[in-house]
Amino acid sequence: MNISTRDARLSDLDALVGLENACFDTDRLSRRSFKHWLSTEHRALLVAQVADAIAGYILIIYHPGTRLARIYSLAVSQQSRGLGVAKALMTAGEQAAREDGRLYLRLEVSVDNTPAIKLYETLGFQKFGIYRDYYEDHRDALRYQKRIRRYPDTLQHRSVYWLRQTTPFTCGPASLMMAMHGLNRSYQPSQEEEINLWREATTIFMTSGHGGCHPIGLALAAKRRQFSVEVWINNTGTLFIDGVRNEEKKHIVELVDDSFKRQANEQGIAVHYANISQDDLIAAFKTGGIPLVLISTFRMDRKKAPHWVVMSGFDDDCLYMHDPDPEVGRQSELDCQFIPIAREDFDRMSCFGKTRLRTAVILRF
Repeated sequence: MNISTRDARLSDLDALVGLENACFDTDRLSRRSFKHWLSTEHRALLVAQVADAIAGYILIIYHPGTRLARIYSLAVSQQSRGLGVAKALMTAGEQAAREDGRLYLRLEVSVDNTPAIKLYETLGFQKFGIYRDYYEDHRDALRYQKRIRRYPDTLQHRSVYWLRQTTPFTCGPASLMMAMHGLNRSYQPSQEEEINLWREATTIFMTSGHGGCHPIGLALAAKRRQFSVEVWINNTGTLFIDGVRNEEKKHIVELVDDSFKRQANEQGIAVHYANISQDDLIAAFKTGGIPLVLISTFRMDRKKAPHWVVMSGFDDDCLYMHDPDPEVGRQSELDCQFIPIAREDFDRMSCFGKTRLRTAVILRF
């Protein structure tokens, strides 16, 4: 049986919707969703043809700013099953992701979908987790991934529980709670704690809305909770002041910055006024530390916002991050965990603003 694969076209829309409705009772992609994916970037949407009829499709999402691709949906018509259509789509999708520069391909599959699990494992996917109550019918999903560009694999990771920030301005506290819980399991995160941490570490103002968190403010909050901490900042000026236009607000931000620096000095917190390198981050991770890193979200969502993430692993080619905000350039909470940032991309992502601010907070316990 001859199976061919190609990029999906807008003229395939009716066939894709019909295939989706025939294959799935729940968690269906809508017609509107297919129209979106047919016209957007950062994805591969491929169809398989058997005897000139569409027999299946695969949708793979590329997450901006990372080297991660995720199989979002795969469907094969009932009459075409057992012919190798799914394998052909998986192979073509993997090739498309590889050509787009992706290093990892991930997917989720229902725990009781034995044929799909067998196919994925045959194709070299490895199980790395489970997601409880994932589907609309409350079934659990197994998480699989495959490294689609082969390098010497020396991944080192830490068991850091992922948390979602509960407000638009608490990425710092959510990242800090992940790190503190990763270092000390008796530390219990909560939404009340998230807000308390923000109140302790906030810069008060930003360009619009509530201020984010100052690295020294986060360090002081961690020290109050009995963690050992050090801070790296590559300039000595008032942080984030360029993002505030009102002179009265600028004065408040200056007061906060001065206060944090004075308290850090009084409490003996090491503040290194220098660039922190990838080697510094990896060295800290190897010796038991968990770094929080400030990034710019521009490469993910084109918004140039400062954003805190927590380092969760590294290997020869990538640094891995937990991101507390699923809204920043991703489709799912699953895509916020162990995000692979290629080493050559990381330096561009981990600086912010006109001053090219580069800062990190390293926690130990």
